[in-house]
Amino acid sequence: EREDYCLSCLSLCRKMDDYKHWVSALECCLRLLHVQHSYCKFTEAMETLEETKLYIVKLTSVGHSLNLAGLYSEFSSLYSCRSQYKEAYDWAMQALMHLNANAHPKSIIDVLRQASKACVVKREFKQAELLIKQALHLAWEHFGREHPKTADTLLDYGFYLLNTDSVSQSVRVYRKVLDIRQNVHGGNNLHVALAHEDLAYSSYVLEYRSGRFQNARDHAEKAMQIMTRLLPDDHLLLASSKRVKALILEEIAIDNTDKEQEQRLLQEALDLHVSALRLSCQAFGEMNVQTAKHYGNLGRLYQSMRRFKEAEEMHLKAIDIKERLLGPEDYEVALSVGHLASLYNYDMKLYEQAEQLYLRSIAIGTKLFGEAYSGLEYDYRGLLRVSMEMNKTNQVLRYTRVLEEWRQLRQRSLREGHDASPFTFCVCKVPPEDIYTYVTSLR
Repeated sequence: EREDYCLSCLSLCRKMDDYKHWVSALECCLRLLHVQHSYCKFTEAMETLEETKLYIVKLTSVGHSLNLAGLYSEFSSLYSCRSQYKEAYDWAMQALMHLNANAHPKSIIDVLRQASKACVVKREFKQAELLIKQALHLAWEHFGREHPKTADTLLDYGFYLLNTDSVSQSVRVYRKVLDIRQNVHGGNNLHVALAHEDLAYSSYVLEYRSGRFQNARDHAEKAMQIMTRLLPDDHLLLASSKRVKALILEEIAIDNTDKEQEQRLLQEALDLHVSALRLSCQAFGEMNVQTAKHYGNLGRLYQSMRRFKEAEEMHLKAIDIKERLLGPEDYEVALSVGHLASLYNYDMKLYEQAEQLYLRSIAIGTKLFGEAYSGLEYDYRGLLRVSMEMNKTNQVLRYTRVLEEWRQLRQRSLREGHDASPFTFCVCKVPPEDIYTYVTSLR
């Protein structure tokens, strides 16, 4: 309905080619763009984006003052949703360049939030940290701690924490987001569903070693219940919630001693993954990071189902897409490389190939996150097993020592993270007009 309303208004504005109607048309375009990309109508949104650019050119040519920061941030958000991360980052930087103190605090916060997300996916973590903490400080200052805008900002803060391996802190932040949104919106609301989903996934990551997935499963199922009530069956947002639930069901199945129950859970996970992949291909096509993630998830599931050739095919496809889109040294590439190494090591007995893949995954993980990165444990364990199978005694001794050193580093890191509250941090407030210069100096 909102899209139809915006389209009707825009249609009226197009009939008059003058300054007054350009202003109204631009406002309609911006609202329409937000609605279309929020509801994953990407083809239509890209058409609206191009029309928006035309009105920007017309209005700037006659000296009209525009909130270019807000406009460019909306462009960045659309490209982020399409997994076009370079374009998202470039537009986010353009938005920061045009930011100034005259803008409404809400607009400034939204620009900072989007820029932070764009920095996270480009692995510019220092930039992302500065931006999201500036945004959160402003949200607390102008809206208080229980406002929906604060919840939106916390959601992006949780995203930053999760992607910088501060998993337990991200869970605490996502819990707070869910509390605020439930208090504001009640239970049957899309914002609440998305908070459930993010909490489900972060809880799944947190409890991956312990195997305690019931809490994560509860939130995943709650997210899907709400979404299926509110959205059509082919809506893209369902792909993400299905993916999260499938990941959790797979781990529960693996730990289940009842073989019949295990097979039932694995089949349910497969149905969810296949459906999620179909929705992603429908929205984005093959050459997209989200599609690649679904291929990788299917690869892991096929390995659990002992369908090893299909698992290998899915992992290779995921790696190929991610490398083309993100480059050879991205975190997402390392994740898929590590999963393929596990398949070769534990199930296909291709030890030399597994060894090279583990070393590559470790190099990327260490470069991005440091020596205490949680994901290194699985690679070091894998290398240790490969070395044993290949009777490389010196390497067995070496990786035994490396794994123990990693454990000590990780325990120290976890103690520091456990003691620190994600809601308490020092931030040097940077004026909006200086943010761009400050951020680019951190690159």
